[in-house]
Formats: sequence, C-alpha cells, structure tokens
Amino acid sequence: MNVRVGLQLYSVRDSLARDPWGTLERLAEVGFTHLEAANHNARNDPGVGFGVDAFELRTRLADLGMSIVGCHINPLDIDILPRALDYQAELGNTQFGCDIEFYPYGDRDYVLRRAEVFNTVGELARERGMRFYYHNHFQEFQRFGDDYVYDVILDNTDPELVKLELDTYWMYRGGQDPIEWMSKHADRVILLHQKDFPTDAPQPLNLFDGVVSPTETIDSALFRERKDERCFTEIGTGVLPIQRIIDAAGALPNLDYLILEQDHTALDEIESVRTSRQAFASSFTGISWS
Repeated sequence: MNVRVGLQLYSVRDSLARDPWGTLERLAEVGFTHLEAANHNARNDPGVGFGVDAFELRTRLADLGMSIVGCHINPLDIDILPRALDYQAELGNTQFGCDIEFYPYGDRDYVLRRAEVFNTVGELARERGMRFYYHNHFQEFQRFGDDYVYDVILDNTDPELVKLELDTYWMYRGGQDPIEWMSKHADRVILLHQKDFPTDAPQPLNLFDGVVSPTETIDSALFRERKDERCFTEIGTGVLPIQRIIDAAGALPNLDYLILEQDHTALDEIESVRTSRQAFASSFTGISWS
C-alpha cells in the first residue's frame, strides 16, 4: 500500500500569517494536496491559526484541489473545543489533536489526570463524528520507574477514543525507534509526522545524550532553549532512515497520512517545503501525493 503524503502548515506559518491565500496557492503549485493545520492560538481563533473564515477556506482549498485532513488545536482545553470543532466541521475536517504544551515529567498523577482529559476529548470528538489523536515530542520518553511517560498515557487512554500521531523525529530525539512503537501500537496510529535531522547537527540525535537530563523537569521555556533550530533540515536530505519508516508505515492498518513538517529552516519557507517534496519524490518509494 502506498503511503499518502501531506504537509503540516506549521512549516509555512510565517508565510500564512502574511498572505494566507497566496501561500496556499503556492503550496498547490508545489504539489501538495493534503494539509494538516496547526492552531496554537485556539482560545482567540477557533480556526486553523491564521484568521480565515471556515467556509471561504474550504471553498478556496477545493478550488486548488486541496483539503485539510487534520488540525492541531492548542491549548487543548475542554471549554474552547466546541467552538473549535464547529469550525473544523464546517471545514470538512474530521480529526484533530494533539497536546503540544504537555510537559509531564515529575508528576505521575498529573499524567493520569491528562489521560482522563484525553479520554473526555476523544468522547467529545466521537459524539461529533470526529477522531482525536495525541502527538508526541521527546519528553514523553522520560520514565516513571520502568514506564515511559508515553506508556502511562497510552495505558490510561481508551484506544477507541485516543488515536496516535507519531512524530518519528521527536521519537528519535527521545532515544526511541519509532518503527518499534509503530508496530507495538499499529491499530492506534492514524498519522505520522516526518521531519529530518541534518548530517552536521550541533547536537546528538538523542537529546538525552547530554543535552537534556532524563530526570530533568522540562517546561516550555526549557524545551525552546534546548531545541536547536540547526537540528532540522529539509525532509529527505538528512540522516533519518525515512525509507524504513515509509515501509513500516505501509503496513499500518489505519494510517491515513504521513505528514511532512519543517519546524525551522534557513531557506524561504516555500522553498523549504518545495525542497522537501522534491527530495521525497526522488528519493523514496511507496508514497502517493493524491
């Protein structure tokens, strides 16, 4: 089975803020059709993060042969979700995540409380004919005793209510093999995020190898401080074993899309995602853009 490939709009967030419609047109010209949005201001903007009307966005995307296939909603707070999900429904999107601002280590009870919230969010999604997915970073691979934080989350959430968007890059940066996690939780994985790690990175691939302590409390400030922007490169030009990931993804029974995401780039944003698409198309097999 070919793995369908899309783009996370966080990759072009500055361009969207300046010129949303022109940016979408340029992405269509590059050849992207499946888009995942990222709204990190959901308390003030119920939509996709750049202040556009849902009906107009859906219409313009359709004219370009594009659609929204997922959306990150942050903060993931129950009180703002009804308005945000009304927007997604009007947009025609049926799934959302994640928990970007989840910095859990040091308080197992907090993780358990968040797991309860995730189940509640998943039930709210199901009532609306939608799906909720959890998106990881690297800090979920700190431990509570013999358990990773990620294990605690997955063991205490309902697989029918809380699906998974595995970010393979952040798993590697947490010292993990995402292919093992894909196999272990194959039925729950509906989306993948794919970034890449440069050959000349100033940090080790595993952040717990001297950059962040495995027992350190990670908050948003520390996360931003230790996340070196030079540790991202255009996808398909770095060192991660992407073909192995694609091959494993093709065996996942419920996978919808592998989503390319560029957190930081030294290039113009559009040129960055163009480079990633070209590298992906020329370097890897078993993929589809339609």
